[in-house]
Amino acid sequence: MSQKILIKAGNVTTEGVLNDTPTANAIWENLPLTGKANIWGDEIYFATPVKEELEPTAKEVVERGDLGYWPPGRAFCIFFGPTPASTGAEIRPASAVNIIGRVEGDPTVFKKVKEGARVQIDPA
Repeated sequence: MSQKILIKAGNVTTEGVLNDTPTANAIWENLPLTGKANIWGDEIYFATPVKEELEPTAKEVVERGDLGYWPPGRAFCIFFGPTPASTGAEIRPASAVNIIGRVEGDPTVFKKVKEGARVQIDPA
């Protein structure tokens, strides 16, 4: 079962879909989530109250449009391009993340979001 979410970051609004994983379900149960955008290359992340461990399927390199959860920072992450840790065109988080879903549509719209912008995740 996948759950639709609405992602608002600054002036950008898009939909996403959450996977059926323990971490994604924990995120869903804690919606709405709000925070301030931290920008790290082409990644936006913000801290959440959700506390989950790294899952066996966690990834060191992710795909453009992936939504992730970063356990060390309890952070919700939106990946839309290379980060400072990337080599070449790969998209590499600071460390492994649980993949919790995907952005629907073009994730590069998040390039318009500025550091400190309000981010809100709601059920769609």
